[in-house]
Amino acid sequence: MDDELKAFIDTKFQLPPIEGEDKTCSLEAAIREYVRPGMSIHFAGRSGALFYQLVREFWGKKGDFTIISPYVSALLLALIRGGLMKKAVTSFAGNTYPTPGPNPLVQKAYISGAVEFENWTMLTITQRLLAGAMGWEFIPTRSLIGSTMAEENRGDFSVIDSPFGGGQTGLLRALRPDITFVHGLAADRSGNTILPYPLSIDAFGAWAARQAVIVSVEHIVPTDYIRSHAHLVRIPAYMVKAVCEVPYGAHPGGLPNCGIPQYEGYFDDYEFATIIRDASMDETRFMGFIREWILNCKDHKQYLDKIGKDRLRYLKDKAKPHSWVVETLAAVPGIEFQKESNQLERMVIAGSRHIANLCQSKGYRTMLAGVGLAQLAAWMAVYRLKGLKHDTELVAENGMYGYMPVPSDPTGFSMHNLHSCKMLTNIETALGILAGGSSSSCLGILGAAQIDRYGNGNSTKIPHVYYIVGSGGANDVVSSCRETIVFVPAGKERLIKDVSYITYPGKNVKTLVTDVGIFEKPEGKDTLVLTSYIPYGTAIREDEAIRGIKRMVGWELEVAPHLEKIDLPSYEEKMMVRLFDPYGYYTKV
Repeated sequence: MDDELKAFIDTKFQLPPIEGEDKTCSLEAAIREYVRPGMSIHFAGRSGALFYQLVREFWGKKGDFTIISPYVSALLLALIRGGLMKKAVTSFAGNTYPTPGPNPLVQKAYISGAVEFENWTMLTITQRLLAGAMGWEFIPTRSLIGSTMAEENRGDFSVIDSPFGGGQTGLLRALRPDITFVHGLAADRSGNTILPYPLSIDAFGAWAARQAVIVSVEHIVPTDYIRSHAHLVRIPAYMVKAVCEVPYGAHPGGLPNCGIPQYEGYFDDYEFATIIRDASMDETRFMGFIREWILNCKDHKQYLDKIGKDRLRYLKDKAKPHSWVVETLAAVPGIEFQKESNQLERMVIAGSRHIANLCQSKGYRTMLAGVGLAQLAAWMAVYRLKGLKHDTELVAENGMYGYMPVPSDPTGFSMHNLHSCKMLTNIETALGILAGGSSSSCLGILGAAQIDRYGNGNSTKIPHVYYIVGSGGANDVVSSCRETIVFVPAGKERLIKDVSYITYPGKNVKTLVTDVGIFEKPEGKDTLVLTSYIPYGTAIREDEAIRGIKRMVGWELEVAPHLEKIDLPSYEEKMMVRLFDPYGYYTKV
C-alpha cells in the first residue's frame, strides 16, 4: 500500500473520539428551556436531581403537570404539596420505605379532588409507553381484565374477543408523554445514554416522548467510550434535547452499576428516605423538609454538600457486593433468636412451606413475589427448595431474575440482591415474559390490603373514602401467573365478604395465607375454604381455633372436612425469618 493511500484511509475512516452536537447544560437551563406548565412528564425511574430542580423552578407557579410514573412515592409528593400536580398516571401512590402504605397527603389530594389519580399497573404503564414509542395506537395485554381499573379506564382500555380465538384480549391505548426525565450512568455530550441495570421501566418513556428527553448522568464520557459500551446504551442521542452531568443524581435513590466496574454505584439512602416519609405524614413538617432540602438548596451541588462527603462515601461502600455481611453482623446482637415466634412470623413460615410444596408438586420453575410478608415467605421458600435440589428461580418486578436474597435488608428491590442475579432485565420482561409468557411456569406470591371470599384483592382504594396505594404489579401477576398465593393478616376489616374495588380478580388466586390459617379453593369451588390452622394464643384445640378464626373472617367460614394443624416453626426457620427482617419491618406485631 502506498503512503498516499494509507494516509487517505487513516484520515477518511478514522473515528473521532468525540463527536455529535454538544447538548451539555445545567439542570436549571434544561428545565427552563424545555419544561412548560401543563405538560405531561414521565419520570423514568431514578430522577432525584431532575425532580428537585423541577420543584425549584416551578414552586409558587401554576404547574398543572400530569405525572406519569409507576410510583408516586414520598419524594414526588412535594409536587402535591406545592400544588404543581393536577394528575398522576401511576400504579402506586403512597409510602414505600421501609414498608409500603398509605400517605396522608395522597389521602387529602384524593378526597378533595385536587389531584386526579389514574390507576394502572406497573406492566400496563410500561406497555402503553412502548406502544407510544412504536407508533402504535394500542397494544394488547393480559392485565386489567376483570378489575375495577378496566372500568375506570374505559377511554384508554378495551376488551375484545381475540380475532384468532383463545378468549378475550385487553387493548391499551398508547401513551406519549410530552417530556421524559431520565437519570443514567453515563452519556456522551450529544446524549447517547447508558442506563443502569436492572432497567425497571426502561427507556420506553424516552422513546415515546413527544417533545423532549432530558438526561442527567453520573458521568459525561467521550463518544469512544459509548462505542466500546454500545451494548449498554438504551437511548440514542437524536431523541435527547439536554444532557446534564449530575453526580449522585438519583439520590435519595441508588444507582446500581452492573457491567462497568470503573464506575462505582451507590445504594439507596434508606435513612434519608425515612426522613422524607416521616416528614410527609404532616403537611407542616413536610413543608419544612421541602424548604430545607429543595428550595433552600440553590442547586444540586449545594444539596450534595449538605448531605456530606462521609454520607456519600458510605452509600458507595454499601453498594459493594458483600456489604450485607457487615450489616447482618451489626444487626445480630439485637435479634432474639430464642424468643417464641409471633403470629406474623408463623404466617410467613407456614406460607413458605406451602410455597415450596406447590413448586415441587406442580412443577413451578419461577416465582414472582410482591413486597412484605409474601416476599419473606418466597425468600424462605427458595432456600428450602434449594436444599431439596429443586430449582425454582425468584423474579422481581423491576427486572431481577434468579437472585438468592441475603439477610439484613427485606426491602423489595434491595440492591444487595443484585449481585446474585442470573439475569437483569426490565418490567416488561419480568411481568410480561417471565411471569406470563407462553413458556412460563410461574407462581405468583402477593399481598393485599383486603381480600374477599372469591380471592378478589384490593390494594387501591375504598372509593370516595380512602386511597390505599394502588396495584403496583399485583394485577399483572394475578393476570399472568398460572396460580397465585395471597398473604393477608386476618381481621374482618381485611378478610371481607366482597371488596368494593377489585385491584385484581380472584380467579387465579388459589390460596390465602393468614396469621390464623391457610384457606384454599377446592377443585370445582370458587370460594376460599379453611384447610389448615395456625395455633395462636391459648387456642390449641381445633374447635377453639375455628371459633377464633370465625371472629376474624368477614364471610361465613367454611371448614375443610380434614383440617390440618400447622406445626410450630423450627429454630432454623425462626433464624431465617429474623435474619431476613432483623428490625421487624414486616413481622413486628
